[in-house]
Amino acid sequence: MDLGLTDRTYIVTGATRGLGFATARELVADGANVVLSGRSADSAQAAAASLGDRAHGVAADNADPDAAARLVDTARERFGRLDGILVSVGGPPPGTPTGTTDDQWQAAFESVFLGAVRLARTASAALGDGGAIGFVLSGSVHEPIDGLAVSNGLRPGLAGYAKALADELGPRGIRVFGVLPGRIATDRMTQLDALSADPEESRARNSASIPLRRYGEPEEFGRTAAFLLSPAASYVTGVMVPVDGGKRRGF
Repeated sequence: MDLGLTDRTYIVTGATRGLGFATARELVADGANVVLSGRSADSAQAAAASLGDRAHGVAADNADPDAAARLVDTARERFGRLDGILVSVGGPPPGTPTGTTDDQWQAAFESVFLGAVRLARTASAALGDGGAIGFVLSGSVHEPIDGLAVSNGLRPGLAGYAKALADELGPRGIRVFGVLPGRIATDRMTQLDALSADPEESRARNSASIPLRRYGEPEEFGRTAAFLLSPAASYVTGVMVPVDGGKRRGF
């Protein structure tokens, strides 16, 4: 199936590794141009170089108020257009509801929530009919995850924002969606398994609770996100799409 991505241009934040990089790689493989961001110029440029001439790396922190405009301007200057954005950011640090400090909450809010809102709002002003805005969220949108108090607090609110944004932008032909990764084999998941006294046992136990009986691979997430960003998903908006091997039990 032709996803219709050839020569379209997307921004993918937090894309020097993990889920963001996997998505950027799939977009480029299908003929799209990608402006990808990372917190350092070196990491962003190295990630872009590994994807070829259709990728361009920019140093940008989602929490920086100037980052959104800089990324949108770069996409237009470098590739002449903007067709969509996938807002991804490294997961907030693990912690308990009572053990998370005000500073930790504030830092995560600036990066995970407000940064995402600002990126989506800025991109929406530059997008036309057929544009797409995606948010990388998590299963904590639907139910809390043990040990991830900040994610449990912020991700559901961002999902609500995405739903409201889909309503607002729908008449302009702009789609908005969330992608909810389950246990995908990234560095982040290795970090979370390492919180257990026996990381290998933790992974085996978690895998046993997934109907497909394994962790997902980053490219499996990347292909799903690339499809949702593409014109092939032109009637998909306002939804939260799990990529979790069947872990979520609700409809």
